[in-house]
Amino acid sequence: MDLTRRRLLSALAAAGLLSVVPSRQADAADRDRLVANVVAVFAGTAESNGRAETRTKLDAVERTARANLKALDDAGPDELFDGLALGADEANLNTAFRKLYEIALATRAPGLPSPDLYENTAVQRRVVDGLVWLRERYYGDQAKGYYGNWFHWEIGISQHISRTLTLLADAVRAHRPELIRAYVASMDAYLRNGVGGDVNLDSRFHTGANLADITTNRVLQGVLLADDARVRKALTDQLTVFATIDPYDLKHGVTDGYYADGSFIQHSSVAYTGSYGKGLLSRVVQTLKFLDGTGFAHGEELVPVVLRWVRDGFAPVIFEGWMMEIVKGRAVSRTDSGYTDVGVVVEAVVDLASLARGEDARALRSYVKHVRQSSRVALDPSRFVSPVSVVRYADIVRDASVPAADLNPAARCVAFNAMDRTVHRRPGYAFALARSSDRISKYEYMNGENLLPWFQGDGAHYLYLSGQDQTGAFGVDYFTTVSPYGLAGVTAPVQTRRSVPELYGKPYYDNPSHPLRFTSSSESQNTYVYFPRGTHPFSGGAVLGAYGAAGMVQSSDVAHRDRAVLPDDFVTYRNASATKSWFLFDEEVVVLAADVADAAGRAVTTTLDTRIAAPGDRVVLTGALRDGRSWSGTGVGRLAWLRWADASRGGAVGYAFLDTPPVRVALDDVTRSRRVVRTANPDTPVTRRVFAVGVEQQAGAAPARFAYALLPHATEARLRSYESVAVLANSRRLQAVTHRGLGLTALNAFTDGRHDVGRLRVDGPASVLVRRGRGDGRTSVAVSDPTMGRDTVGVLLRGRPLRVVEADDGVRVRAVPGGTRIDVRTRHAYGRSFTVALRA
Repeated sequence: MDLTRRRLLSALAAAGLLSVVPSRQADAADRDRLVANVVAVFAGTAESNGRAETRTKLDAVERTARANLKALDDAGPDELFDGLALGADEANLNTAFRKLYEIALATRAPGLPSPDLYENTAVQRRVVDGLVWLRERYYGDQAKGYYGNWFHWEIGISQHISRTLTLLADAVRAHRPELIRAYVASMDAYLRNGVGGDVNLDSRFHTGANLADITTNRVLQGVLLADDARVRKALTDQLTVFATIDPYDLKHGVTDGYYADGSFIQHSSVAYTGSYGKGLLSRVVQTLKFLDGTGFAHGEELVPVVLRWVRDGFAPVIFEGWMMEIVKGRAVSRTDSGYTDVGVVVEAVVDLASLARGEDARALRSYVKHVRQSSRVALDPSRFVSPVSVVRYADIVRDASVPAADLNPAARCVAFNAMDRTVHRRPGYAFALARSSDRISKYEYMNGENLLPWFQGDGAHYLYLSGQDQTGAFGVDYFTTVSPYGLAGVTAPVQTRRSVPELYGKPYYDNPSHPLRFTSSSESQNTYVYFPRGTHPFSGGAVLGAYGAAGMVQSSDVAHRDRAVLPDDFVTYRNASATKSWFLFDEEVVVLAADVADAAGRAVTTTLDTRIAAPGDRVVLTGALRDGRSWSGTGVGRLAWLRWADASRGGAVGYAFLDTPPVRVALDDVTRSRRVVRTANPDTPVTRRVFAVGVEQQAGAAPARFAYALLPHATEARLRSYESVAVLANSRRLQAVTHRGLGLTALNAFTDGRHDVGRLRVDGPASVLVRRGRGDGRTSVAVSDPTMGRDTVGVLLRGRPLRVVEADDGVRVRAVPGGTRIDVRTRHAYGRSFTVALRA
């Protein structure tokens, strides 16, 4: 079911806010059931905790609780936990509440290795006393609170408090019955981006994953107060996150959430499936589990919506158990791996499968098994939130009747045009591309995370090879050891940039007296510092079956554009220019670049690809010059082809240079601290063998153009004979190629007007693929508007007239002198591909 925001809000307007939530009146038994569900989710049950599979998790729960109890015992006179200073650092206050929650959790978890903690009323009373102590000294006084990061005050702290009070509801009522109401009042008061202590759907802070967190907290608070109206209001607010974002009919101005093409956006313009998106997935599935079997439940309608998120949003960006870098925002700089990210998704899918029915449940269970079998690093279910989920996962894995099956077809090309991302999958590899535009941010920096992000949305790509442990190829060590100016696929001016802390001496730019009012969470901070957008509208592409074309015009960000209105001490950077296309086939990805230059006269480097390997790996570089002589190793040469191979761990990538100036090939051992990309990372030096192949342009040089193909797993023999693709056009106006073996022509027309290439004429701007069938006379065409601003796009196929076999709505076909005219209504399609099949 595709629950559109329009449908949801229409229902709310027609029947009142509470009508979307089930109408059966909840009673005390429902509230008791909900509390029991919460305890089961976090602490497990006697049945789940009696299983051997939960032993590792329960050991960790007990170890953590005992360490926290010791820190309570060792605390000084002005401390709650030993060494945890409070009063000026909101993160420390959040940690204090988390530690109390972790102790409370152990007292409700049956089956711990040592049974003395379970239902230990003395320990529970210590937790309650700790809550009292924190509220009296550091939380209850609203005048002293709310410093630092808003997230801790409105979400993080409230989450720990709400869960702790729910776990220990009986103990709190017996020992300090006034505490629940007092804490709920304080949590309401700290919801300062809300209205009257409640959610504000018009607030940019109360959207997407953040809204799901806040409303889940408020559900628990309502149950503790026996306030059914509060619970239903929180659930009604949360329902808005299930609605598909319609960018042409925004409600409350919200752009955060899931889009029809599977994209997920948070912070208005950041591609974020792999971080905030997985947080939202986890939270809503968790809420559905809380509500299961109660009068508040509404899962039956919503499970298919979440299944669509998994199938169309998450599955494409998970490769052999690894979350792709293109959808992680600032989280790419964290030390948790892509395998850890996927573990969160798997737990949500496991639990969603328990709520789904029939074929949906079977597909989800099969996907869980597929992720486990395809992952190069064993998934660790002990990191799941719920012991019950650990058991469900174990049951799926051992169930011989459940086949392992990917939710992706073996060959899939996905244009996530709503978030400027492209994913191309084939047996053996996946190619992930990060674009940007005047709609989508070039990168995300925030809170000292992702310190060197500047070019991550400028066509940076990630080529994942099957059978690899991706922690050795990408992840935090890729961003640590690879130059931020030399990410794979990136064109950058030769200029040293400085991180935000280096520029301003703090994790943000501060100038509250300026008319734009720069403060840590201000809109100006978001626009110009944290996640600036590009300034060109062309970024998108078309998909025809399992093939694709993507294009982008590289631009400076909005800060450089708005330099004249920004404070004098605010530093901006001008970007180089480039017009780029990526054509996505079976055995290769073909990349074209034109108008590669710098208007300021600086030197420019374009990194065609970068790969890393372990310091001891034997990396072999072989190739051939255009004059036929063999090549090996590093240096500068006019190459016909090049092959990178990791002979120690397996894996190879070939590069066919179709029309490229001399390239520089480098292989260096690089050692840097992980702290260079994130201030909170441990100061751990890592060494990687960094391979790079790129084009260097001297200062003041004329604009360059080049074309090359990436061939995953290519052999030397394949590269020596490679001639599958011909370049038809490569300019700032038009880029086009034809694949001889596939009978497929793909192009991006970047400018207004008519563009002719071969037997095609396209009214630009547009992205177009045409495949002419072999033997059956069938011609298939896909068209999209990468600018997202056109009403119609026209294509002329020269030759004998063709008739329609099938066509998407919005496609009109007619015979015209000299050929067949296709007119596609792209108005409000938001980059969607339209397809038509024709026959003579």
